[in-house]
Amino acid sequence: MKKIAIVTDSNSGITQEEGKEMGIHVLPMPFYIDGEIYYEDITLSQEQFYQKLLEDADISTSQPSPGEVIDLWEKLLKEYEQIVHIPMSSGLSASCETAVALAQDHGGRVQVVNNQRISVTQKQSVLDALALVKEGADAVQIREILEREKMESSIYITLETLRYLKKGGRITPAAAAIGTVLKLKPVLQIQGEKLDAYAKCRGKKQARKTMLEAMKKDMETRFASYVREGSYALMVAYTGNEEEAQDWKKEVEGYFPGYPLIVDPLSLSVACHIGHGALALAGAKLVDARV
Repeated sequence: MKKIAIVTDSNSGITQEEGKEMGIHVLPMPFYIDGEIYYEDITLSQEQFYQKLLEDADISTSQPSPGEVIDLWEKLLKEYEQIVHIPMSSGLSASCETAVALAQDHGGRVQVVNNQRISVTQKQSVLDALALVKEGADAVQIREILEREKMESSIYITLETLRYLKKGGRITPAAAAIGTVLKLKPVLQIQGEKLDAYAKCRGKKQARKTMLEAMKKDMETRFASYVREGSYALMVAYTGNEEEAQDWKKEVEGYFPGYPLIVDPLSLSVACHIGHGALALAGAKLVDARV
């Protein structure tokens, strides 16, 4: 069995402390806030990020520099035979494309997984990779399996405010103003490549119901065979509103009894575009670790 290191980035929602506990390595994502650079979970906590967001600071996302990525890889390759690197979706950032290019200079010892996930579903890919390592898969096999299964996940998100969609140019100021007056809460979806609109709801209660129904539909159609096999996982996520997320968790548990739920903050790179107070419901197929 080869000695394999698992690397991901903080877009997975995995903290530095969790990474150490799991035995994986987490690259912190950089953010520019009012022109100053910060690193997620290193010099920028969740609380600090949301405080800056609420203060309407100028926040933009970035990606780890090539030097930071190579430095980590070269350090790990002194101890490990191979590396599996699981970055955020190539449809949402150039960090995956950069890592693929850098890996070409490492003689196949670094395998970059382009499985087009982010946040809680990206974290599930990391957990799947760890299970595959334990079952004796090598880095190429792990990359191939994770990329083959990449679209077997869904994320639905509802927002507290339309402010950040307007700020990012995803909706017009007029649409944001009308939506605010009518108390419209959009439900967005992430299914691989990008963040898309799914539905418009009158109020958050209706939005929560819409997300539950959307996930139920997925579980009865796209993911029905995984549900029958017991190889489907559900996750709850949020942006800074942990108390509301715990209430949301109870609602999800009541709707889908018997499913153990992971509850995690959405990664800050997602929160940057949707703001404080969002709730999410995600699901993903559990990869068969038998190789």
